[in-house]
Amino acid sequence: MSEVRLPAEVRSEFGKGGARRTRRAGKIPAVIYGHGADPRHVSLPAREFTNAIRHGGTNVLLTLELDGEEQLAIPKAIQRHAIKGTFDHVDLLAVRRGEKVHIDVPLSVVGDLAPGGMLTQEHTSVSVEAEATHLPTEIEVSIAGLAIGTQVTAADLRLPDGTSLTGDPEQVLLIIQEATEAKLEEPTEGEQAVATGEAAAPAAGEGTSTERESGE
Repeated sequence: MSEVRLPAEVRSEFGKGGARRTRRAGKIPAVIYGHGADPRHVSLPAREFTNAIRHGGTNVLLTLELDGEEQLAIPKAIQRHAIKGTFDHVDLLAVRRGEKVHIDVPLSVVGDLAPGGMLTQEHTSVSVEAEATHLPTEIEVSIAGLAIGTQVTAADLRLPDGTSLTGDPEQVLLIIQEATEAKLEEPTEGEQAVATGEAAAPAAGEGTSTERESGE
């Protein structure tokens, strides 16, 4: 897995106003939790953190340089701006080397579908436990050679050494289905009349379906 070193600064301003000022300064408000300690409010350099996530994934291991000490942490919750896509806030989990942690790891589907097949992905990630400094960034799922009708469950995954499932092993992740083409149906006589504007006016008190819905 990736490990990235980042400088972190203690935050003394809180609330929406303080968070906005932190972001305007090119930093991301963050909170470090874990190991029974009080939460620590810090800020991270926005550009460096963005690059860490882009190249190392959401489970990237961070070595934070904070007050002359080093703190290992992994992102646990990331809030992003709905329009800009920038990071607004990060919750970090403090970890130690050798410690086991629970994370959700993205699935990466590889391989070609069987002819006439269609892939349905029920889940995009799987819950696992792994050592804090050896967290997988993704888990590959190969669909090469899988017949139509095959279901891939969590138990079918080939996990990296030292990684174990924490969720339901019977959880269905992928389904290989038969591809079907939508058949265009010929409109009925009444539908043709509506399409051409020739439908008869409704009887008194009946109203059209649109009129009934708009009056609710």
